[in-house]
Amino acid sequence: MSESFVGDREDAPLPPLGHEQLPSTGDEQLPLTGERTVPGIPEENYWFRRHEVVYRDLLPRCTGRRVLEAGSGEGYGANMIADVAQSVTGLDYDISAVEHVRARYPRVEMLHGNLAELPLDDESVDTVVNFQVIEHLWDQAQFLRECFRVLTPGGELLVSTPNRITFSPGRDTPLNPFHTRELDAAELTGLLEEAGFRVALMTGVHHGDRLKSLDAKHGGSFIGAQIDRALAGEPWPDELTRDVEGITLDDFALHEGDIDDSLDLVAVAVKDPVR
Repeated sequence: MSESFVGDREDAPLPPLGHEQLPSTGDEQLPLTGERTVPGIPEENYWFRRHEVVYRDLLPRCTGRRVLEAGSGEGYGANMIADVAQSVTGLDYDISAVEHVRARYPRVEMLHGNLAELPLDDESVDTVVNFQVIEHLWDQAQFLRECFRVLTPGGELLVSTPNRITFSPGRDTPLNPFHTRELDAAELTGLLEEAGFRVALMTGVHHGDRLKSLDAKHGGSFIGAQIDRALAGEPWPDELTRDVEGITLDDFALHEGDIDDSLDLVAVAVKDPVR
């Protein structure tokens, strides 16, 4: 269950920026830790495409805008945004991710910093992107207040996060050990509104027809089959590897219906101008 990486506790001190770490050339792949997803790994392709589809579908909302991606992880998403945005700033707590993005995606202005205290001026960006990150944060409300602060009036916060109801069903604590708090649609809406936002859209990521067929093929849960093999620490069966590697963006669908059955929640929140 790989998620975009945000780093350690956001209220902890930043790690030192010493010279003991060699700079990245951009060719190295970031390690797959379970906290972030990265492109180019066959066994990771399901999770990567599930995250990538949200970038693709919300990309038009970034067109011509000054965009901050808060918790940019490997940087592939910020690089996609750079295709359409006026400018893209990435922010991450993990210095290795920061160096990786600077080397591999030069169109992204990359900052090292804390999501609880965004290193940007008030009303300095038009859009904040925060995909698969908020579930890692200890103080989600503080982060959302910071997003509200740095957005211009009329600006948008784009958020995606695992749907607690389907991601950790029946559990009081998240299934993923890197998550601090998962949310359902009502809880996410409440947090956004408390921070001052108006929720303009609450939609969700769902399996399309081919993934529904793969659910049935792999004992009722295509996700479960992948997790079982990963936890077993053994080589994947060839058929499972082929099925995972063959997943495309078009195997997922975003729609507002059946929000509580969605895999991931996707919200568009607006900072309305003061009248």
